[in-house]
Amino acid sequence: MESAIRVVELSSPLSRFAGRILVGLGYEVVLVEPPEGDPTRRELDGHAFTHWHAGKKSVAIDVETAVGRAELARLVAGVDVYLDGSAVGDEPIEPAPGPVVHVRVTPFGVDGPRRQWCATDLTLAALGGMLAQVGEADGPPLALPQGQAEQLAGVNAAVAVLLGLQARRRGPVPLIDVSAQECVAAGLEAGALAYLHEDRVPDRPGRVHPLVPHGLFRAADGYVGGGLGGSPRMWDALVSWLVEEGAQEDLDDPRWADPVERKEQQDHIFAVLQGFLDKWPKEDFARAAQQRKLPWSAVVRPDELLSNPQLQARDFFVDVDEPGSTVRDLGFSFPFPEGGRTRALPVPSIGAHQVLLDEPEPEVLEPPVTASGPDLLPLSGVRVLDLTWVLAGPYCTQILADHGADVIKVESSGRPDPTRFAPFMHLSRGPHDDPNTGGYFNDVNRNKRSITLDTRSEAGLAVLADLVAQSDVVVENFSSSVMEKMGFGYERLRSLRPDVVYVSMSGTGHTGPRRDWVTYADIVSAATGLTALTGWSADDVVGVIYGHGDIVAGLHGAAAVLAALEHRDRTGRGQHIDLSQLEAMASHMGTSVVQATGAGQLPVPLGNAHPDMSPHGVFRCLGPDRWCAVTVRDDADWTRLCAVIDRPQWATDERFRTPEARRAHESDIAAAITAWTSPRPADLVTEQLQQAGVPAGTVQNGRDLVEADPHLRARGYYVPAVHPRAGAFLHQGAPIRVGKAVTIRQPAPVLGADTDAVLREVTGYSAETVARLRADSVLT
Repeated sequence: MESAIRVVELSSPLSRFAGRILVGLGYEVVLVEPPEGDPTRRELDGHAFTHWHAGKKSVAIDVETAVGRAELARLVAGVDVYLDGSAVGDEPIEPAPGPVVHVRVTPFGVDGPRRQWCATDLTLAALGGMLAQVGEADGPPLALPQGQAEQLAGVNAAVAVLLGLQARRRGPVPLIDVSAQECVAAGLEAGALAYLHEDRVPDRPGRVHPLVPHGLFRAADGYVGGGLGGSPRMWDALVSWLVEEGAQEDLDDPRWADPVERKEQQDHIFAVLQGFLDKWPKEDFARAAQQRKLPWSAVVRPDELLSNPQLQARDFFVDVDEPGSTVRDLGFSFPFPEGGRTRALPVPSIGAHQVLLDEPEPEVLEPPVTASGPDLLPLSGVRVLDLTWVLAGPYCTQILADHGADVIKVESSGRPDPTRFAPFMHLSRGPHDDPNTGGYFNDVNRNKRSITLDTRSEAGLAVLADLVAQSDVVVENFSSSVMEKMGFGYERLRSLRPDVVYVSMSGTGHTGPRRDWVTYADIVSAATGLTALTGWSADDVVGVIYGHGDIVAGLHGAAAVLAALEHRDRTGRGQHIDLSQLEAMASHMGTSVVQATGAGQLPVPLGNAHPDMSPHGVFRCLGPDRWCAVTVRDDADWTRLCAVIDRPQWATDERFRTPEARRAHESDIAAAITAWTSPRPADLVTEQLQQAGVPAGTVQNGRDLVEADPHLRARGYYVPAVHPRAGAFLHQGAPIRVGKAVTIRQPAPVLGADTDAVLREVTGYSAETVARLRADSVLT
């Protein structure tokens, strides 16, 4: 089928993943390459281009010339979306607001004092707060592999495109500004929230989760990830297993039934578990644990990912047709549209679709305007029934709420969102027993409404059905069988609302042999290759312990909702999107799989090094645990760095002329850089290097982001609001600005505070009906 949406992509490391996601949605993406081809054609023997750009069309344009800029302007004038990765101050064209959705994705946004700073994935991870959360407390910060900062920018840019398509139904679309630094800062789980709500900056957690009792453990043939889970049942099942094996030591003592005691004495429990795990092969242990409904996974390498039975059964992988060969690569985070899967993608040659430049300029059709007004947000008028909890689902619906959707969060006093109560996730300066004062919950659930409903009763399910009938979207992140057991599978939802958009966000999906596996974010990271590549070597894996996988799943969930709404606007049809958090995280593994299947290279942990850039690392600065990330992209960067660190003669030294040569002398170069950085404050190091044109970034923790970053402050990234119970505090901002920054229209809801209003406004219940439901304890 011919795509209904055409996108022109001016690519960069921050925009290319967005283009790939849009290919997965079935959109026609036209890649604008320079005459010599996109730089990824020269990485991994061309397999990097295969991953990022397969399925796109290629047009070669020299945007450095006036003729090329005119060609680009003519091409963009007739499309739906212009995905613009050009640097601030180096824009080849600047389309005026209109029917073309113009998304700019840049390192720091289009305004602010650092808008023209240079950046790489490593320096963005440092300045955005990601590096401060990975690694050992007494060692250097550690980079996440496969460009996770760049990929967070990319998926946010894809969400921005889809928001723009919704916004243009209301009139001309303003420039959409996506800041990569803010994309990282918005994805730290509790990284900044711990400081905002507890005046606390957590140490880097090493191999143990900073909030919940999970971690990374050695097995007989590698590593496994997991822990004690989040319920008494999981603890009881784990102890029963240990008792069966005679490996419980003292863990069957009744005192361990107290979760607070378990958290305080976690090191002892983990030591007992490690002794048990030593004898187990990693896959055998994971399968045995999951049979007991315990959250564990083997830590798999990217090449092992290809044999994952769940991913195979769900047709996750795609075949990419390169010239003369077919290569297996990662697929997309959800099947779309209406359950379809992309099975194969062609790799275009340079300028293979040059004929597009000769097409007559099409008539620009203005989309029908459904509503207009300066204060209308892109999703104004869209109602979302939010059945999610903890982080992945609420992060998805937070994005929708921030951009104008009426998000109704369904809870009950008997089963509220765990982040309202769980003591180690509550994050509050006060007592941890008030469901309305937790910073973790209150940040990710702003701009939503709360209704409390007993969904274990027939009357409560009847109310839920009435809410479904009046909702455009239903989102849940339960395990795969819960909605069917409640009587609310897709067929029931569709009978209540024929065009409903239903997005399920279970850990592994609703189909496949592992659909019932229990997952958390760290389990998903372990199962997809991310953990295996986060470390200093194959024998020194540190892993990703915080909720990066939840953030990734939430972003893809938002993309799924928006893509389905766009599809409904064009066809009138709703759909069920079966989004697997496992597949969402796997789609962020970059070129790791084509490196194995195409280039024949086994991906391994690189620490803070890079396969093509050198030097590329994190260097100690003045003060306790102060660091700066520094990267050299090319010979020009190397010359500038040598001048700054007082080694100008090294710029022409034959020992250091190429990245490969510099890697061979890595220790000498690192010593020289450290000798220059260690007596200087990290911010001074960053400023001096940036002034010289060398990508650098202070490794910022939560306090730095909130208090000390002048760029985030100038852009108003942290937004104040007053909560009726928790008082005034700063909220994390939104990295996507559709013409203007997102505001906190209303703080996170007090538990059940909107029940009466929602039932009156949405379902049309009378005051008497609401009173009767409350008297019958249906409204809890």
